[in-house]
Amino acid sequence: MSKTPEFENYTNCSTIIVGKNASATGRVLMGHNEDDPNCFVQSHLVPHMQHAEGETVTFADGTAVIPQVPETYGYYWSEFRALHGEPFADAFVNEHGVSVVSNGCVGSKVPEDGSVTGGIGYGLRHLIAQRARTAREGVEVAAALVEEFGYYSTRSYQICDKDEAWVFQVTIGHNFVARRVGDDEIYYIPNWLTIHEVDFSDTEHKNFYFSKNLVNYPLEHGYYKPAKEGDYSDFDFAAVYQAGGFDIPSNHLRSDLAWRQITGSEPLPHRTFSIKAPKKYSMDDLRPILRSHYDGHEEDLKTDPKMSPHRYGICRDTTVESMIVEFADIPELTCIWRAFPRPCASPFAPWYLGINKLPNGYEWIGPKASLASHFAVDASELDFERNQAYWALHMLQNIMEFDYQTCEGKVHSDIAKMEAEWAATKPAIDQAYLQLKDSAPEHARQLLTDYTCAQAQRVWDWAEQTALGLINSKNQANMDFWRSKL
Repeated sequence: MSKTPEFENYTNCSTIIVGKNASATGRVLMGHNEDDPNCFVQSHLVPHMQHAEGETVTFADGTAVIPQVPETYGYYWSEFRALHGEPFADAFVNEHGVSVVSNGCVGSKVPEDGSVTGGIGYGLRHLIAQRARTAREGVEVAAALVEEFGYYSTRSYQICDKDEAWVFQVTIGHNFVARRVGDDEIYYIPNWLTIHEVDFSDTEHKNFYFSKNLVNYPLEHGYYKPAKEGDYSDFDFAAVYQAGGFDIPSNHLRSDLAWRQITGSEPLPHRTFSIKAPKKYSMDDLRPILRSHYDGHEEDLKTDPKMSPHRYGICRDTTVESMIVEFADIPELTCIWRAFPRPCASPFAPWYLGINKLPNGYEWIGPKASLASHFAVDASELDFERNQAYWALHMLQNIMEFDYQTCEGKVHSDIAKMEAEWAATKPAIDQAYLQLKDSAPEHARQLLTDYTCAQAQRVWDWAEQTALGLINSKNQANMDFWRSKL
């Protein structure tokens, strides 16, 4: 498998982070669209585990042999499976309420000719989820692994908990920089490096972490020459390390589309890291951004009513899952609002972190077997299967693509009703859990499980029924048209 998939330069993801003081919840909000062609998504719950002395960890896409830690944390895992093996897509939220998602960043100036190597890729996100109790610890885990074993791509990881959000940007080899999103800030990234200035005096890591050779490497290879020798105040990580390939229409248009909605005014300069939030943001603000389509959608519909809106949007043709993590003070009440494959064709349904089992039909291979086969997916696994929820949602999404304008009214109306109902009922579920958690913790977790499973099943049933209803309605309209010609 190629270390840099051919799609990486023009697809991939979007991430929004709201600092806790800019959030209506008083805690960090994180929204993410995962964009990967030809991927199928399933869910896993991985338990908290103890490990024997001398155990090691390896991943099929890397050469690193990594010593295992004595204890690893449990976590929720969205796995994206594809025939070619997908190394850079999976999303995680662990039992301590630490979330990990990532965005491809095209490429860096570090050559991909094998002269610079990295022993870890796919495994980095797993190990952050397994080992971090806070977002800051997640950065420290990632930093230690990259410095020791090296990394083989150019990528931005967003690592968040309820109080802090960090952006960890890494290139091929052993160099990285991490920057904290301010508590009063909002952050958006499509697929390019966005960390610019680095405070090299921040040895206490209040806002930055960086690799020991971050400056020396580009100095030695001619990527950077300071205006004044020995003075690195003009060092710009994104400009120094980013290859010219970042300048692509998909990134430009998604950046403009997101920042225009975030600020309510003109878009910001490309590769903006974050801004001071002009207001408090909530789920109601993040959902429409993650669902937004490219700017020319309405104009195209005037020309061709059947035109798909999924060209260069934030919700686009390659989107396979959208999620908003609404962190809570108690990790079990952290809610992963999931919409898949595309959020314009699916509601953001509530999945509590504190569930003790997955909803039926949302996992087809367990986590241990999935990890072992992630880079060797059997083609038969991706055949249509009526007992998997993914297929009902996939079929509804694809039916909409044949005539989006006709379908969107019904689908979007249903989605709005479900999301309004969940917004109204979730506080009661939270309160019921809080009343039970001390006196009957098992019953409290079962409450969250039953509620999550019921809503996930509701979404599955709705997708099947809506797909059938749209097909029947379209067929009836066609028959009526042809009969009118008799």
